[in-house]
Amino acid sequence: MDQGKDIADSHMEMLEKVSSGIPGFDEITNGGLPCGRSTLVCGDAGAGKTMFGMQFLIEGATEKQEPGVFVAFEESEPDLKKNVASLGWDLDFLCKQKKIAVEAMHISSEEMTEAGQY
Repeated sequence: MDQGKDIADSHMEMLEKVSSGIPGFDEITNGGLPCGRSTLVCGDAGAGKTMFGMQFLIEGATEKQEPGVFVAFEESEPDLKKNVASLGWDLDFLCKQKKIAVEAMHISSEEMTEAGQY
């Protein structure tokens, strides 16, 4: 019997997960994102970070009755609403129902400090 595998399986059972709303992602992560923890989603422009976050929030707001907040640093609120509408999501309606709040901020490169390597 492989004791290392038993320990890993035991550890995985203890970590509560929350569905991302993205079936393929939930499958490869054995249930979704760690519950009650921060998760950093990073990648190059166009990698799908915004849509990943939006799908997670929309799933929570519509299926689990859990409100969410989306903070954007590069896109405006109208642009976000237009982009997600292309996938059939009515972000404006969810915002009016106070199920999702969108905060679009602009930070200039002079205001940023990079610490460490990502």
